[in-house]
Amino acid sequence: MPSPRSADRPAAQPPGHGSVDALISQARRLKGEVDAVRRDAPGDGSHPEERWQRALYDLALHQLDDLDAHLAQLRDGPSAPPDAGTAPEPPPAPVAPGSGSLLSRVGSAEWNLLTDEASWSGELFAILGRDPAAPPLTLDELPSLVLDEDRALLTAMVTDCLVDARPIDGEFRVRRPDGGLRTVHMMGEPVLDADGGTVSMWAVLRDVSELRRTQEAVTASQDSLRHHQHRARTEHRLAVELQEAVLPPWRGALRLPHQGPRALDLAAHYLPASTSTLIGGDWYDALELADGETLLSVGDLTGHGPTVTSGMAMLLGALRGMAMAGTRPAQLMAWLNQLIDATVQPALGSAVCCRYRPDTRTLVWAQAGHPAPLLYRDGTGRRLDSPDGVLLGATSGAVYGQAEVTLQVGDLLLLHTDGLVPGRSRDTAVDRLLDLAPRFGEARTAQDCVRMVVEEFGGAERQDDACVLLARVAS
Repeated sequence: MPSPRSADRPAAQPPGHGSVDALISQARRLKGEVDAVRRDAPGDGSHPEERWQRALYDLALHQLDDLDAHLAQLRDGPSAPPDAGTAPEPPPAPVAPGSGSLLSRVGSAEWNLLTDEASWSGELFAILGRDPAAPPLTLDELPSLVLDEDRALLTAMVTDCLVDARPIDGEFRVRRPDGGLRTVHMMGEPVLDADGGTVSMWAVLRDVSELRRTQEAVTASQDSLRHHQHRARTEHRLAVELQEAVLPPWRGALRLPHQGPRALDLAAHYLPASTSTLIGGDWYDALELADGETLLSVGDLTGHGPTVTSGMAMLLGALRGMAMAGTRPAQLMAWLNQLIDATVQPALGSAVCCRYRPDTRTLVWAQAGHPAPLLYRDGTGRRLDSPDGVLLGATSGAVYGQAEVTLQVGDLLLLHTDGLVPGRSRDTAVDRLLDLAPRFGEARTAQDCVRMVVEEFGGAERQDDACVLLARVAS
């Protein structure tokens, strides 16, 4: 019959998955209980069974110390926090029990110094790969199994134990007869006679090979993680510096110097990705050309990191140079495509390039697989009809079309990259941008319009970086 208390007091439940702190508390409580039992154990350690029991207590405490340390490491994680987008190397796969489990195999041995006899447990024969029918090795013979570089350590531990009565607590590696290499942890003490002389030595030997391999793998993983984190931070810094070096050195409103204060009202904004620390290949640009026209462009080179950012810088430099030489947008797109096709590093990119002539308010533009500019007029907006144009780098010898539109005073032109409205199809993103038309109609400056775009879309979780460029015809 259940206890009357069971109706109103549910049985204790195990900690939920991932409750590492609860596991740490349990491990430490168990360690305290084992230590208390060890201290209260009867006997003075003179009987072999008592020594064996005490050794098992010590071994249990040693293993609980390891468990506590591993759980604390699991809870606290690596010493340096990882950057977003950065993924650590996977841990080693668990080893099946029976083929080398992390639950160490434990054997025992006692060497009688008076009779030169040795006594091994059956498990110790298995650990060292010895035939159980063969006689156990004496202390003089034991080093024959140990690797040359570890023999001095074993000799020093045994000598300190026999001569100075120091307990043994150390590790060495042994080569089994089958060629296998094992790491053995040895704990032991001397057995003294009534006169204080050493008559024998007992020891507990634990096969910690898989545990040490796992620890080495964890250490290697942590070192690799720290290396990747350092590399990611370095790449991010280089990409940011390169991006800031090539993009226009302005944030917010810009008035091109030679067109006077009322030619074009320009503003732009760059929105970094929220799920990655790497800088992408998005750009925006506004440049007054030698013939008095204004170059407006935005684009996106696929990928992230310094390589992509340097590729973006190359494209932007080529675009500016060709535009300054008077190249029209359609031909400019074709030459940019040829440039990407000729580079060693393959890439794909999209772009839209516009030339604005202020005396006639004419906009001539071309695109390469990029969203068309949006035109806002009198509180409404529409997408300009796109001329033909494939992605840059998609095919050799591509031919690009060109379109022309006449603007009016007060018109607003919006150029953007795909990531501006995250998680949406291109058509849905355009619809949401066009919905801002009434608000744009009430804005006084291009910077006010940029601020509205950032308020509307800047707080969203975006997988990729994005940029927006707005040009308002002021006169």
